Amino acid sequence: MTQPRTVLVVGGGAAGNAVTILLRRAGLAVDLIEAKDDWNATAGSGITLQGNALRVLRELGVWERVEASGFGFGSVGITAPDGTVLHVQDDLRTGGDDLPATVGMQRPRLQQILIEAVRSSGATVRLGTTAEILDQDADGVRVRLSDGTERRYDLVVAADGLGSGTRAAIGIRAKPEPTGMAIWRVAAPRPAGVTRTDLAYGGPAYIAGYCPTSETTLYAYVVEANRDRASIPAESYADEMRRLTSAYGGHWPEITAHLTDPAKVNYTWFDRMLVEGSWHRGRVVLVGDAAHCCPPTLAQGAALSLEDAWVLAQMLTATETWDDALFQAYYERRVPRVRPVVEASVQIGRWQLDGVRDADVPGLMGRTMTMLRELP
Repeated sequence: MTQPRTVLVVGGGAAGNAVTILLRRAGLAVDLIEAKDDWNATAGSGITLQGNALRVLRELGVWERVEASGFGFGSVGITAPDGTVLHVQDDLRTGGDDLPATVGMQRPRLQQILIEAVRSSGATVRLGTTAEILDQDADGVRVRLSDGTERRYDLVVAADGLGSGTRAAIGIRAKPEPTGMAIWRVAAPRPAGVTRTDLAYGGPAYIAGYCPTSETTLYAYVVEANRDRASIPAESYADEMRRLTSAYGGHWPEITAHLTDPAKVNYTWFDRMLVEGSWHRGRVVLVGDAAHCCPPTLAQGAALSLEDAWVLAQMLTATETWDDALFQAYYERRVPRVRPVVEASVQIGRWQLDGVRDADVPGLMGRTMTMLRELP
């Protein structure tokens, strides 16, 4: 009896979880390792999932749980800082007409759904574990895990995020670069009138926005120029975010009233990166944030990562030949789709930083999102 091929997935975020589920469904033997003991089960406040992300989640078999746990909507509002609604724009259904345009969701809930799907897939999971690549040849990779065990795999999928140690270990020098912006995020109770994303431009921040994440919750965020994180004590995070949000009207006073616990506020710089040329070295291949990242101005980070996993799994399971040509074809299939999103996401932020008042933000967003409606 032929033994199934073996794959090590490094990283248990969206991309790593997704590729694990899909490869297990195809009968491959998959080990997933995650450096954090808690599998990132409580990290983050909220996430905006557009249709092309929902399309992959449906392929993973978790769409019904996502739909039940999140908050679907189909438009975005543009408001003045005082809360006056200036314009409401219908969102493009990038996942097709049979899926919502957008679902807002609590990020820990999405992670929990994916964790449960990984567990159900029969993959072997090791938490609090990292990997060192010892050597590789044309047929596989020898790896030492942080528990001291060594094993040879037919393939290693690096899904270990922005700061991917696997990316660096295989000689890819690309690193995330700050774009000049940063974001404050917090989860909060949802005011009854919040039924879509609203974005306010101007005021003390470049953007102040919120997104419903369930019948009772939302996540709110403000975007400003990045600051030295070392100069902002963690215990002051709620005060800092409240200082910014208190200048906004509409639903913001009700949201701001819940900004009291600094431990629930997250502060992150915007980064950009796109690995050029190829996303593999031998039998080690990158997916998700390990290969590319962009500011959340188009809310496409998780969607692109999920698409990577879907495409890679399709290509791996469609052939018996795993070689440079296959992995290069994966890169060449993905990069024409990923590059425009990275560039558009960065450009929108650049226009704001530079104070460009006549920038064609709607046009750029429309062109980019229309492209994403096509299958990856």
